[in-house]
Amino acid sequence: MAKTSPGKRLRYFSEYLLVRLLFVMFGILSLDGASALGGWLGRKIGPRLKLNRRAEKNLAMAMPEIDMTERERILDGMWGHLGRVFAEYPHLGTFDPYNPDDDHLVVQNSDIVERLHNDGIGGIFFSAHIGNWELGALGATRRGMALGQLYRPANNARVDRLIMAARAPIGGDYQPKSGGGLRSLMAMLKRGNHLAIMADQRYNEGIAVPFFGCKAMTAPTIAELALRYRVPVVPARIVRLHGAHFCLEFEEPLALPDSGNKQQDVLTVMTDVNARIEAWIREYPEQWLWVHRRWSKEN
Repeated sequence: MAKTSPGKRLRYFSEYLLVRLLFVMFGILSLDGASALGGWLGRKIGPRLKLNRRAEKNLAMAMPEIDMTERERILDGMWGHLGRVFAEYPHLGTFDPYNPDDDHLVVQNSDIVERLHNDGIGGIFFSAHIGNWELGALGATRRGMALGQLYRPANNARVDRLIMAARAPIGGDYQPKSGGGLRSLMAMLKRGNHLAIMADQRYNEGIAVPFFGCKAMTAPTIAELALRYRVPVVPARIVRLHGAHFCLEFEEPLALPDSGNKQQDVLTVMTDVNARIEAWIREYPEQWLWVHRRWSKEN
């Protein structure tokens, strides 16, 4: 294992102190107050970062039909939105999607969750980095469903522990994106439990699937597991309505092909997944994470 240089150790420790301080500060504020402050900070800081150039390039490539003024509006909204997401981490445990007296997180089509919960087999929810994506799992865990989730650990281990501590009230079994993590989720699925997978990040070892008119390397995990175990694949997204108020929307399961050609069936399912995510992004482009290197290593 390579040793971490003193400079990197100092940088990681500084990042940890900053994130911890911000989490404490946002945690002292109310949910709505923290979210508003985070949005203001995001708009002030985000456009000054190098990542903004990547976001500009991605947006121009994906949606060339929109003019510069609209692109600037979308990116300004994205940075404000990301600032809100960060500020909402200390408050994740306060969201209660099935509480009629709290409208911070409302659920549409909760009957779909009930059907999956009671059908006697496992299932897969897929989503994307839209709205406050951390909240999507609550739609299942607050109904008593055992939920496994793949996640990419932060490079900074101390920061990763802070984030995982903030996620703890959501529930579920978080597994790192590795061979061991995937095997654990497969075992859960075989036992009749459910998985939640973010499907909008580039995976270099994946398959080329259309996304905004361009081929994007996409992890085939959702399709491979669904076709292997014949379990439903349910689209689920979080939309920020205003401030720290969200709607969690579940959609009917995707149709699973059975052509006898496994490779083609995997491509068909992942094409449907990417098309669904693209439609979500086009509807709320300012709520997606345009800073991802989604299409190539160069962008």
